[in-house]
Amino acid sequence: MKHLVFLVLCFLLTGIVTPVMAEEALSENVAGVMLYSTDENNDQAPSSSWQDKAQEVLINALSLTGIKYKYGGSLPSTGFDCSGFVRYVFQNAANLTLPPTARAISQIGKTVKKDELQPGDLVFFNTLKSAFSHVGIYIGDNKFIHAPSRGKVVRVENMEDSYWARRFNGGLRLDKVAEQSLTKSQ
Repeated sequence: MKHLVFLVLCFLLTGIVTPVMAEEALSENVAGVMLYSTDENNDQAPSSSWQDKAQEVLINALSLTGIKYKYGGSLPSTGFDCSGFVRYVFQNAANLTLPPTARAISQIGKTVKKDELQPGDLVFFNTLKSAFSHVGIYIGDNKFIHAPSRGKVVRVENMEDSYWARRFNGGLRLDKVAEQSLTKSQ
């Protein structure tokens, strides 16, 4: 929990998360709710721009910090694998349904160079001797959040750590995919 508070405070200082969003995410988390709700039934007006959706993605992802890893997992109650985590976050925060595997997810969206990554972008790694075998969500400052592997929990990692730096495959932005999804739902 202290890591989540620290990260939300960091995002407040960088302007990625607004104070209202941070307060709501923290109070929900402290109350025992596992994720930031982005229901259309809430009091806030629905977000329409990708930047707004990216903020919701980050808050949703960070609120899941500490959920255990489970191979094939796709729910907070049972645990997540990497693609299950990313799919769950994007479905709940951006109403965007992604394919079921990291490799399949890597086939949609717009490729982004490492030095052009923005919070909310996806980052891919070769962790199983296969390109695009692992996926996480970029949160800024060379850090990403993901469901790492068996025995671990959803957490933030530094992409500059030697393990991740050697295995980086690329980045992906889903802004156009999200805009198409928003257009279809209106």
